[in-house]
Amino acid sequence: MKQLVKRSWAEPYKMKMVELLKMTTKQQRIKAIKEAGFNTFLLKSEDVYIDLLTDSGTNSMSDRQWGAFMTGDEAYAGSKSYYKLEEAIQKYYGYKYIIPTHQGRAAENILSKILIKKGDVIPGNMYFTTTRLHQELAGGTFTDIIIDDAHEPLNEHPFKGNVDLNKLDKVVKKYGAKKIPYISIATNVNLAGGQPISMANLKELRAYTKKHKIRIIHDMTRVAENAYFIQQREKGYNKKSIKEIVLEICSLTDGATMSAKKDALVNIGGFMATNEWDVFEEARNLVVVYEGLHTYGGLAGRDMEAIAIGIAESLDDNHQHARVGQVEYLGHKMMEYGIPIVKPIGGHGIFVDAKAFLPHLTQDQFPAQTLAAEMYIDSGVRTMERGIVSAGRKSNGENYYPKLELVRFTIPRRVYTQAHMDVIAESAAAVYARRNSIKGLKMIYEPKYLRFFQAKFEKL
Repeated sequence: MKQLVKRSWAEPYKMKMVELLKMTTKQQRIKAIKEAGFNTFLLKSEDVYIDLLTDSGTNSMSDRQWGAFMTGDEAYAGSKSYYKLEEAIQKYYGYKYIIPTHQGRAAENILSKILIKKGDVIPGNMYFTTTRLHQELAGGTFTDIIIDDAHEPLNEHPFKGNVDLNKLDKVVKKYGAKKIPYISIATNVNLAGGQPISMANLKELRAYTKKHKIRIIHDMTRVAENAYFIQQREKGYNKKSIKEIVLEICSLTDGATMSAKKDALVNIGGFMATNEWDVFEEARNLVVVYEGLHTYGGLAGRDMEAIAIGIAESLDDNHQHARVGQVEYLGHKMMEYGIPIVKPIGGHGIFVDAKAFLPHLTQDQFPAQTLAAEMYIDSGVRTMERGIVSAGRKSNGENYYPKLELVRFTIPRRVYTQAHMDVIAESAAAVYARRNSIKGLKMIYEPKYLRFFQAKFEKL
């Protein structure tokens, strides 16, 4: 009898409905990417085979979430669905006061208007594009306090999202605590490659901020994925559930913004949360100006119902094992082909090191933007740039030159199969095989804000 040497895992769900995909030829894809100005954001979704542009709002909802759409309370004021969402956030995350918004950046806008004044400095464990822009528009300046390991693609540090307390201390001493309205802490740091922050580091940070009377505001978009890494990698947490770890993470912060379109498994929605009544009261006023009444905040009742259920589903251990496991599968396949990726493998996608992939291109020739376009041409797989284009410009007009020049292969939750992962890895390998012949790009159109969404390029 042949000895069993391997046990495969499978997704903890089955499919009830499928979306049919359009298949394209290489010539059709070349035409499409040229018309899109070599910007994958400007491609039509119908021309995309496997869409890895983002994990934001691209998730597959469960039958329970779809069923909740039928029971959503669409009352303009005092919606029952709002109170269900409030209850879920208080139960699973522990925050006292809730402001629903149509998505995460709306929560960032409101929070920034309330807490930031001109001349303020906001330290954080690496910037995120929309977060930093809202901070700047409110008159503040973001400063990076993430550990240096986060900027090294091959560094295997298990918690590359950690804060460097020495960097933070220097910022506090330079500007004073009164100039720091809060410290911006992301769980599973996106631009570092989906890298987690450890519980030990959070506890150290909490002790420091209490001493200096500084808030911690939590970008909790991918908090459940961060909790999974704590469970798997941090001493003393291997027997704790994702649910327990998430609650502990949130307890070490004073408030949060969330795009529910990620971890919470919905297609639209977000919220701002706080433990401070005064901040809540001001947010409740502003949400009426920018979003809608405080009991719906830009969301339909059915959306709030779906978020409440999605929060609970996201904290299931089996779900997170499968979700991160799929990302890990793709990462290992890419490494087998010699493709340079950010290590260790992150939570929501694989980040390919475009500098190492296309070393003959300077950063001003947009290697990550180039690679994303080439991936699409090869197979119809849509990825996105996370490098110099995303980083944008300084207030003086000069480009930011981030150390990390990455292409993000972002995996939507509960959407694609293992076979799709194989297609993606093989496509990346095919592009890698012809990497030396690939030419860079030049930017021919640049919008004022968040240029990576709408900028256009042409081949050099």
